[in-house]
Amino acid sequence: MDVRDDSLYKVCVGVPEEFLDDMMDSINENMEPAFPGYERAFSYSRSKGTWRPLEGSEPFIGEIGKIETQDEIRLEFVVRGKDLRNVLKAMVNVHPYEEPAMDIVEVYGWRDIV
Repeated sequence: MDVRDDSLYKVCVGVPEEFLDDMMDSINENMEPAFPGYERAFSYSRSKGTWRPLEGSEPFIGEIGKIETQDEIRLEFVVRGKDLRNVLKAMVNVHPYEEPAMDIVEVYGWRDIV
């Protein structure tokens, strides 16, 4: 994937609520602020995640072959391209899921448009 250092990326991930603060702290420690004068800038909301663990997986929650639905927190934030890889590594280290689902989308800062 072509990640440009000077671009902004929005990252979204579902995380169990008990891991939320550790996740935000770890992300914040591995990036320079994306917004001038502010750090630890996140948005989060309650959501539901669902999955079915397959043979060979080691689920944190759920059983092989059974559909699982779990309350989660949907965490969103913006990171500069130069910090993206380190932030993703930090997230994987904190996240309890074997395969955390993450959305990563290149975005524009409003100051670049106005």
